[in-house]
This record gives sequence, structure tokens and C-alpha cells, in this order.
Amino acid sequence: MIPAAFDYEVAESVGHAVSLLGEREDAKLLAGGHSLLPLLRLRAIRPSLIVDVGRLEELSYVRDAGGTVAIGALTRHQDVATAPLLQEHNPLVSYVAGLIGDPQVRHRGTIGGSLAHGDPASDLPAVLLALDGEVDVAGADGVRTVAAVDFFTGVFTTAAGPREIVTEIRVPKLGGGHVWSYLKFHRRAQDWATVGVAAVAERSNGGVSNAAIALVNMGATPVRATAAEAAWNAGEDAGAAADVGTEPPTDTNASAEFRRHLARVLVGRAILEALAG
Repeated sequence: MIPAAFDYEVAESVGHAVSLLGEREDAKLLAGGHSLLPLLRLRAIRPSLIVDVGRLEELSYVRDAGGTVAIGALTRHQDVATAPLLQEHNPLVSYVAGLIGDPQVRHRGTIGGSLAHGDPASDLPAVLLALDGEVDVAGADGVRTVAAVDFFTGVFTTAAGPREIVTEIRVPKLGGGHVWSYLKFHRRAQDWATVGVAAVAERSNGGVSNAAIALVNMGATPVRATAAEAAWNAGEDAGAAADVGTEPPTDTNASAEFRRHLARVLVGRAILEALAG
């Protein structure tokens, strides 16, 4: 299907993009386009203005930020996957970026676009949640920082407002004592995850501490499996508690009950993989 007619503007800076967004209530941002373009073609959305931020090179980087690694919102998935800084200090993020879609998607899609889209079936939102990451959002009043736990608010809905733009993502550096895993189940290699699990913890006295487990496609947003985290910290069966407090959807890919089963199985496997790493 052909998209409805719209005006098109190329942003020359973050401030310019924010200014353009303020001109129309229904304006939309275009970065890599892998989320926006299908919606336009289906006419699920009909913005009167598209603001192209894909040429803002100042938002494409991976930098050392002390105790964290800072990632520009327009950094392509492929660049996230291959960034030496992330491979050294947070290999969970680089590993998961390398699992997204196919090479074409990874060379065009951006980390900021993936997070701002707020798809509960997406990989990176759950990873950011498990890592207690942060997101910087720029608007007319300046830049504000939003914790990952507060950023995802609903299906395709985030804390970034319609006149704001995600500018930077920060994730902690993982020390040598950290263990991690990311597993997902999907029917075909490039499908969205039916269920996914991001797990990270610190080795401690023969067990683990500060365990964090985030689930993909087990609710309207990525969710922390807090009962499973507590069980892992206590050396108990975390998989058995993986679906506690979740509200998985039923759709053409799986029923809610099958997703609960997958979550229990994948959490158990992710923990085994993490500890074996």
C-alpha cells in the first residue's frame, strides 16, 4: 500500500528536530525507518510531517562514560554489535544487537529507534531493563534522563513525548565477576521473539548476587521477573518462578499459557548458560 501524503524535513541538529516536531501535533521522527515505514505503508499512522534525523552524525557513537558506556541514539545495530568498547565492558548489549533481524536491518536500524518504538517483542528494551540502563530524551525544555524501569510505559508507548527525541543510552560496565545470557524462542530466524530472556548477575560466594532477569513479550512492556531474580539470588529454582506477575499476550504466534511455559524453560536455560560462561 502507498503511504498517505506527508511533508518531509531533514533535521540539521537535535534542536532543529525538536523545533520541527513542535510545528505539528502528528509529526513523526524517521531514523532507520524499520519501524516507521511499515506503519506508513499500512496507513496505520498518517503523519502530516516526517522529520528525518538519520543524518545527525553527532548521535552515532559508542563512548566510555566512566562507570557506564554511552551509546548515541542513532548508532546502528551493526555498530553496537561490533563496538570494541561494548564487547569489552558490556558484551550482553553487543551480543543482542547482533541477533536483531538480518544484516540489512542491522545496518539501517538504530538503537534509539528500537527503544523509542516500545515494542514489547523487541530484544534491546528487555536488555536495557535488565541492566538498569538510562535513556536521555531531548525536548524544548532541554535534556532529561529517564531510568529504563520508567521508560517503557505500554505497548508501543514510552516516556519520550511526541515532541521529544531520544539522544543517548547508557549501560553499566560489567566487571569480570558478572555472568550473563540472552535467549529467545522464535519460529524462524528473523521473527520477533515469541519469548525472550535477558539474565545478568554477579558471582558471589559460590552463587550469585544482584541477579536481574528481564522478559520479552511477556506483557505490554518488557518486564522484570522479580520472583525469578529472588530465587536465583537464593540458589533456588528461578525458572519455576519466571512467569510470576506477568501478563503475556495471546496472539497468532502463541497462547498466553504457552508463553508462560516458554518463560519458565528459557529462564532456567539462560541461568545455566550464564553460569557456564
